[in-house]
Amino acid sequence: MSAFPGQALVLHLGKETLVLEQSSGLDSATIRSSSDRLIVSVGSRVIPAMALACSGRSDDAVDFMLTIPDKITRHYHGTLQIQSSARSLSVVVTMDRETAVASVVAAESAPDTPLEALKAEAIAARTYLVAARGRHHDFDFCDTTHCQFLREPPATTSAAAIAASSTRALVLAYESQPFAAMYTRSCSGRTRTPAELGLPSATYPYYSVECKYCRDHPVHWTRRISRQDASSLRSSNESVRLIVDRRLGWDMIPSDAFKIEKAADHITLRGVGEGHGIGLCQAGAKAMAHDGAGFQQILNHYYPNTTIISWR
Repeated sequence: MSAFPGQALVLHLGKETLVLEQSSGLDSATIRSSSDRLIVSVGSRVIPAMALACSGRSDDAVDFMLTIPDKITRHYHGTLQIQSSARSLSVVVTMDRETAVASVVAAESAPDTPLEALKAEAIAARTYLVAARGRHHDFDFCDTTHCQFLREPPATTSAAAIAASSTRALVLAYESQPFAAMYTRSCSGRTRTPAELGLPSATYPYYSVECKYCRDHPVHWTRRISRQDASSLRSSNESVRLIVDRRLGWDMIPSDAFKIEKAADHITLRGVGEGHGIGLCQAGAKAMAHDGAGFQQILNHYYPNTTIISWR
């Protein structure tokens, strides 16, 4: 982990406190797991600790970089806690909800998405954050598509940040309560319901609505996989699709709408759409915004019988 220029990272290691900042010449720390504790290296110092907490000088949110060598480097704005768990590191970032919303919108949306579609995305993402907490044992959300894709906070002048700030605190509600609003990259011309994909019913009774753009511009895809990997695979089953994608890669089976063609040693999948197809269709929302629709119209189309309320 490392500090940003002009900012100080305060590391709390039990009774030890260290400050990382570029002006001091010590702006980074290396953390590894050893049995049930952390080993923290800062310069020439090596400090064992049960846990690490990181914040700004006033125990507030701060910008920092987290790096897994040869894998990822990621920028976050918030506070941080790290613990050793079964010879691995448990890393939890706590951030302001609006920072998370802007980060999700920037990560989940195409760069040329119109502002009104981004506003609709921001409200859907915020609603999910409000209503779906506790998806993991020790933290609320991960930063992958299992929850919502999230990367570094965008610049305040970016379209994603403007979409988040201009809809601040607004969420979707069904019967006066926020619900875990689902959305998908592109549907196959009509959105789907959880029941169609073998998923349990949700607080909000998702409706299957027409998506004109995806009906006229469907995304077709083809994949070839072994018969063994496809042994449990069947169309319109989201749980099984996710199991296969976790094992083979998140883009292996892009959607639940596909046909299976069998050969001697493999199968070929020919499908349409990207994602589970439930809720707001990002491709369709983008097209509606290009045609002049506002974010309220977009949300009313993909989430019928809902209202937009302020939630603090």
